[in-house]
Amino acid sequence: MGTENAERIQTSILNKAEKKALTWLAERQPAWVTSDTLTYLGVVAAVLYAVFCWLACYNVNYFWASSFCLVLNWYGDSLDGTLARVRETQRPKYGFFIDHSLDALTTCLFCIGLGLSPLMQLSISLFIMGGYLCMSIYTYLTTIVMGRFRLTYASLGPTEMRLIIIAVCILYIYLPLDNLAFDLFGTVWTPYDAIGAVVAAVLFIIYIVSLAKDLRQLAKIDPPKPFKK
Repeated sequence: MGTENAERIQTSILNKAEKKALTWLAERQPAWVTSDTLTYLGVVAAVLYAVFCWLACYNVNYFWASSFCLVLNWYGDSLDGTLARVRETQRPKYGFFIDHSLDALTTCLFCIGLGLSPLMQLSISLFIMGGYLCMSIYTYLTTIVMGRFRLTYASLGPTEMRLIIIAVCILYIYLPLDNLAFDLFGTVWTPYDAIGAVVAAVLFIIYIVSLAKDLRQLAKIDPPKPFKK
């Protein structure tokens, strides 16, 4: 099944408002801005985000810069497809391939950036990365096998996740909560580490529950074949 024919499931909280904003922005882009330009802008912004997160170890105000980079990443990553649709220059196979290949890279940069920052332990941020990448692989598999391209889970999509990261980074500037650190298995944890661990656990739970549900459905659609000697 072609990815261009897959049903897009987008039920995020900000979906309607975001669509209107992206269409408005796409209609006002200069001619020299292409979908590829925006895609690569999103990747560069993700790299800078990780760098500024690391610099926040020396001065927490760098979290302002990393938050701005997340806004730039949203601008590039979310607007590239809308621009193609507004200009009627869609390349469904190429666009799907490059967009989601680079999404994997930017996800890694987001999580590594968090782990290099003072906000969270690297091991926990990598745990989050593992859960998110499992969800991404699951999404791409269901797109191909079931013709269903789900962009959101629990009414949260990439845009909402960026906003949550920005909110947490800014909160850390004013409320680091170091005084609430506690020892767990010989490692010092902060409340932000605990929040990260919960987020990672939720991602894996959603992945396992969704996988089990779709396996039952696929077993009915594609039942076992009798063995013929």
